Amino acid sequence: MNPLCSKCNLVVYPTEKINCLDKYWHTKCFRCEVCNMSLNMKNYKGFEKRPYCNAHYPRANFTCVADTPENIRLKQQSKMQSQVLYKEDFEKNRGKSFTVVTDTPELQRLKKSQDQVSNIKYHEEFEKSKTSHLHEEVERSKTQHQQPGNPAPAAFQPSAASQNYHYDPVPEPVRPAAAAPPPSAGQKRYRAVYDYAAADEDEVSFMDGDVIVDVQQIDEGWMYGRVERTGQQGMLPANYVEAI
Repeated sequence: MNPLCSKCNLVVYPTEKINCLDKYWHTKCFRCEVCNMSLNMKNYKGFEKRPYCNAHYPRANFTCVADTPENIRLKQQSKMQSQVLYKEDFEKNRGKSFTVVTDTPELQRLKKSQDQVSNIKYHEEFEKSKTSHLHEEVERSKTQHQQPGNPAPAAFQPSAASQNYHYDPVPEPVRPAAAAPPPSAGQKRYRAVYDYAAADEDEVSFMDGDVIVDVQQIDEGWMYGRVERTGQQGMLPANYVEAI
């Protein structure tokens, strides 16, 4: 006795019979359940004993797990365990914690700028202290000279020869300097106010008083130029020079 087709429930004869998914099908009835595309034994996909094409084959979805009392207890237990481990690590590393900072190019540039600013402040403080110390010495000398019965120091006692003879030195004639060629239009010139030693290959060294020409501003703290005395060119800190 011939079986029935699982699609149309008609008799399936051997010449048109397909045995698949534990069922019998007519060749023309073996189609996708969604798009009704004709299938064969090579391109079909079965799901719950029904044929599907590759495009409409049902995909497995994730299942949401409800918070049962057992899951809640396990969650709390794992949280307590993680807190215990954290406290143990904290007690072991107390007093030993430190931060590792990688020397990136940006951090190196900031560090170099801070060093330059501190160097400038050091020069300013040094000049102030030297000036104040000189004023104190002058005031002390004046006070000692003005006290009654205290002879003036040897440095302030004029000699007899200097009292009887007065010499006015004749100033030497000043030779006029050759007129420097005027700078080209738009060319910027700067004068160095501090000594600077190049820290990298792309920087340039200069001394106090050097003239920097062909200056191009890079950012707020750095510029690019050429030292007129040596002819070398490269990057230089902007706070070490002043515009002419």
